[in-house]
Amino acid sequence: MSNWNAAKSGAVVVLALGLFCSVAARSAAASEIWLKVIPKSSSPAVAAMSMAYDPISKKVLSFGGYDTNGYRNDTWLFDGATWTQVNTAVAPPARAAAGITVDRLSGNLILFGGFNGSQYLGDTWVWSGKTQTWTQANPNHVPTAVTLPMMFCDPIDGRAEMVGGFDGNFFQNITWKWKGADWRELNPATVIWARGAAVVANDYANKKVVIFGGIADLNPNNTWTWDGTNWTEENPATQPPSTFYTAASWDPILNEVIAFGGGLGQTTWAWTGTDWVTVPTERAPSLRWSLGMAYDSDINQLLIFGGQNNATLLDGTYKLVKR
Repeated sequence: MSNWNAAKSGAVVVLALGLFCSVAARSAAASEIWLKVIPKSSSPAVAAMSMAYDPISKKVLSFGGYDTNGYRNDTWLFDGATWTQVNTAVAPPARAAAGITVDRLSGNLILFGGFNGSQYLGDTWVWSGKTQTWTQANPNHVPTAVTLPMMFCDPIDGRAEMVGGFDGNFFQNITWKWKGADWRELNPATVIWARGAAVVANDYANKKVVIFGGIADLNPNNTWTWDGTNWTEENPATQPPSTFYTAASWDPILNEVIAFGGGLGQTTWAWTGTDWVTVPTERAPSLRWSLGMAYDSDINQLLIFGGQNNATLLDGTYKLVKR
């Protein structure tokens, strides 16, 4: 698909430009370190997988993505020491760049959309950590089939929500809420600018969701927050370089949203609630985009896995440790 390949190629240009941008850094000496984890067993090298923490099984889940053989639909769980493949009787069809997030009201993970090499997908799947099974949902209202949507938890009621994505012709800006069996389109007074593949994470300290960058028809180099009711464009003193295919997650130890990869290069960034700052770290993982990131609450570690550097697919697992 030309748009998909063009976006991947564009990431290299953005990545290179990003290295020369001025940044706001913390004044303190390096206080965090990226450590490579050596699992007893590991998922194959993969990029553009869907990755999230499953609060029921207390493991990090990775689904799908693509490798040198094509698009995948395998499910893997990481318990802090080992990646284990789960062979489910039913699984979502193969895809990459699908959105995934936890629905805190049910404890299930909700997966939507993605791209399978020829089609933009609009199906919804529910992962139960209790039974370790995938179930396809059959909602009456279905969001537009897209790849690269941004998914997150509603900061008020914890329901899974989604915004944006690319439908093959246009980038979207509609916000949707998962109601447990159906999707409901929301109509906030202020609408975020359309985009896909943006930095997105829950900012639990401020009870908001933060979104930055991504790919868009118009300039996406801006920061937005969602309070469960409305979108607000923020005006931070510093913003990261333009980026997409970047991973982000809330880190309760640092009490900030952490972002890494994509156009951010090997620099780790944090959203403080009002500004973007660089986080001094040691042993940064190699350049990569389309990686997975999740905070594993069971072992209290922020984890990243996989990704891609040019044509090279990666399978490394890393954790961010406070010194």
